[in-house]
Amino acid sequence: MTTPLSFLAADAAEQLVLMNPGPVVLDERVRAALAGPDLCHREPEFADLLARIRHKTTLVAGGGDAHTSVLLTGSGTSAVEAAIGSAVPPDAGLLVVDNGHYGERFEHIATAYGIRTHRLELGWATPVDPARVEQALAADPGLTHVGMVQHETSTGMLNDVAAVARIAHELGREVIVDAVSSVGAERISLAGDGVDWLCGSANKCLEGAPGLAFVSAARTAFERLADHPNRTYYLDLHRHYTAQEKSGLPAFTPGIPACYAFEAALDLALAEGQEARHARYAALAERLRAGLEALGLELLLPPGQRAVGLTALRLPAGTGYEELHQAMRAAGFVIYRAQERLAADHWRLSTMGRITAADIDRFLAVLADVPRGADHERLADPAAGRLGRQHA
Repeated sequence: MTTPLSFLAADAAEQLVLMNPGPVVLDERVRAALAGPDLCHREPEFADLLARIRHKTTLVAGGGDAHTSVLLTGSGTSAVEAAIGSAVPPDAGLLVVDNGHYGERFEHIATAYGIRTHRLELGWATPVDPARVEQALAADPGLTHVGMVQHETSTGMLNDVAAVARIAHELGREVIVDAVSSVGAERISLAGDGVDWLCGSANKCLEGAPGLAFVSAARTAFERLADHPNRTYYLDLHRHYTAQEKSGLPAFTPGIPACYAFEAALDLALAEGQEARHARYAALAERLRAGLEALGLELLLPPGQRAVGLTALRLPAGTGYEELHQAMRAAGFVIYRAQERLAADHWRLSTMGRITAADIDRFLAVLADVPRGADHERLADPAAGRLGRQHA
């Protein structure tokens, strides 16, 4: 009888190419780090590991000596929730910049904590207009914080964090940025862009294993949290900061194997450099997008609005997502469904992680041969050598 572990070992030779936006395909050095030694999180060896991770995380987030990072065991959502629940003081408010699913999620989290919000609903796949942010803040002095997403992965849109941060700071407000799907690949900097609270994840563009998140900010900002009420227990940032900064140990039991992998991933990210990784991601995304358009597929966003880590596009005419997913999965590729209002006729492709140009080329070749519709006509038009246009 085949055990689950032997099944995984046999299947490892046919590694799937994950084109979903996290978890991602790992570098072998990161994957190997997961097999680090058993370790108690209250021992000095883990304290040293935690200190190194916090320092390296702050560097990749663009922080300087005045900044630090708090490590959390959880998904990227845990970091966003911890920042909202901890950083917005009583009798204050949050301006939510919403142009997609994850922007809207800021309001859902804040509402769960009883925080007053004003939702600036721009519409999915609509660029952020800094003037509208300025108007909303000027009209309501009680909105002390602005929450926004840098890479809105529901659409693949890249939002201009620096422009919003400049306006917010001119009006004396703080900015909480969901950089979960962007830090490590997009240009973002705590110090350079004026980000007050940066929320990130280990397992997307930083190419670590799932299970860890972090919040980066100025040390003084973390210290000021002592004056805020505890809205939560496990996700109380001041609790985590105090434990990690003062005692050098975590407040709760962390995901230790994921910590080993995260340090290995951070070392690779720092060695590669932000600009080089951005260029690598951009080249892969452009290779994919050019191939998709050559097949006649319609991309959701124009070039100037796209993040480098993900592409949203319309489903091929006559092909449903489930059959497309099944066909691509059988060929070794995991694709991703679009969310909510785009789910009926769009899908998404991530180029995060250790995906290669060869992976992209093979993906495009397989996609061109996917059958569609009841008559099983091939996706590619044999006569034209490409797909028919999917829109008028």
